[in-house]
Amino acid sequence: MNKFRYLYPLILLSFGFISHTAVAQTAAKYPAKPVRFIAPFPPGGSTDLLARLVAQKLTEAWGQQVIVENRGGAAGTIGVELAARSAPDGYTIVMGHVGTFGVNPTLYPKLPYNAVRDFAPITVLATVPNGMAVHPSLPVKTARDFVALAKARPGELLYASGGSGSASHLAGEYFKLLTKIEMVHVPYKGTAPAMISMISGQTTMTITGMVALMPHVKSSRLKLLGVATMKRLSIMPDVPTIHESGVPGYDANQWYGVLTQAAVPRDIVTKLHADIVKVLARPDVKERLAADGAEPVANTPEQFAAHIKAEIARWAPVVKASGAKPD
Repeated sequence: MNKFRYLYPLILLSFGFISHTAVAQTAAKYPAKPVRFIAPFPPGGSTDLLARLVAQKLTEAWGQQVIVENRGGAAGTIGVELAARSAPDGYTIVMGHVGTFGVNPTLYPKLPYNAVRDFAPITVLATVPNGMAVHPSLPVKTARDFVALAKARPGELLYASGGSGSASHLAGEYFKLLTKIEMVHVPYKGTAPAMISMISGQTTMTITGMVALMPHVKSSRLKLLGVATMKRLSIMPDVPTIHESGVPGYDANQWYGVLTQAAVPRDIVTKLHADIVKVLARPDVKERLAADGAEPVANTPEQFAAHIKAEIARWAPVVKASGAKPD
């Protein structure tokens, strides 16, 4: 009995060594099968487009398929909850953004996931400036013009968003708060259908990610009034900021990052981080992001975790002041 007492710590140590070795071997072989990449919004929006760009490059790097799975609904909560409940093996990753991880924790009183505890952040892929766009038929050229028109026609102008409580919804509500105008919010089930409504003229204005807006701006199906950054974009130096166009202090950008289930082994999280950072460093990816006004970030898991907490604190007062309610 006494001999066993002395051997017991050695036995525990050996089990720990075996366990660590097994995890390390698992990470070395990862991925050994296709990886599911959940985009918690419908196809065609910024979340989907960025997910597909990263998925394509990871597929090329790994020799394993990274399959984008669109699980839209409830301002992204359906897809994010699915990721939170996935097996902790690293074979399910999810695209998070300011709405699902910054806004929803305040918007939803009974959110089916905890944005901090239920996930292992990997890295922020990019920050994407919002742009303010209108239908070309609207007789305005700047954000200042739009505010004047809205004040002359209170409650008549319709602004589209990707859903009640979405990042585009809150960007619009923030704009209303600062300008004291009255607009009617028209929520859609994702950015893509919101774009369709804008192009068809069913709605008149939207504030959303430049990734989704740029194809329609370039084709002249939408008119860009300004960008929601404090400084002008280097790729669009002639486009004014909303801040300088009569709405001082308006700054409402979006960010997109990759996360996985909280209990995924650290070695796998480290590998995911390293490989995604390599993707973001590729010249063709940088060029593609820059074309849409997006700026790569590639921060550490720890920095991303801190960022999520800061975003929850930042957007909580805006959500409460807007009176926004989930669909």
